[in-house]
Amino acid sequence: MQKVLSYPLTIVYYVFFIMTLVIFHPIQWICFNVFGYQAHKKSVDIFQFFLMRCANILGTRFTFINPHPIETNQPLIIVANHQSMNDISPIMWFMRKHHPKFISKKELGKGIPSVSYNLRHGGSVLIDRKNPRQSLPAIMKFGEYIENTRRAAVIFPEGTRSINGIPKEFQTKGLEILFKKIPSALIVPISINNSWKTVRYGKFPLGLGSHLTFTVHEPIKLSTFTKKETLISTIEATIKNHIHP
Repeated sequence: MQKVLSYPLTIVYYVFFIMTLVIFHPIQWICFNVFGYQAHKKSVDIFQFFLMRCANILGTRFTFINPHPIETNQPLIIVANHQSMNDISPIMWFMRKHHPKFISKKELGKGIPSVSYNLRHGGSVLIDRKNPRQSLPAIMKFGEYIENTRRAAVIFPEGTRSINGIPKEFQTKGLEILFKKIPSALIVPISINNSWKTVRYGKFPLGLGSHLTFTVHEPIKLSTFTKKETLISTIEATIKNHIHP
């Protein structure tokens, strides 16, 4: 019965989702080209808020648990598991004071109103995952940008989304580069649960009534670890121990 109901609600969701993308694209363009970074950033924050409200049409709820005070005057490396595209907006909205920027695949950099524009102009980096000669230097430059601006790099080390909530093994290369290029970073591990349920049937219909939870774990000062392999293992264990497929 729930799947039957999801068909008409998914159609309504996509109508509002596409409208949100289309409306915010020119808003972003004006903010970026006329008023600069800060105005563009605020428009993107509001954009994420409305994307979450679109998800509410499907009965999707968001709970973001962060009991840790995190200063805004230091660069962050936010590390999380990845289950669906619905992982993005809550991180951007609830961590907005830290200016989250993403490592994204290059395919997302064109063709999607609002989303592609922000990825190209908002400080994120687009990489070709099949071409290390392009992706590795791009991540290095991205890390230097985060270190210099004291913003937040968001990375999903699994590489691809988990379709059933079961976490995949972390790919360490991207993390190692960020550790090297952002030496003053504070590592912020986040465990994401139930996001995969929003796409349990695929892109159509979408799942109903999912309660997405984002649990922020105690931040780790990068400089306190001399062995990066130990740090990565610690981060991975912390995140995965709080995932409930």
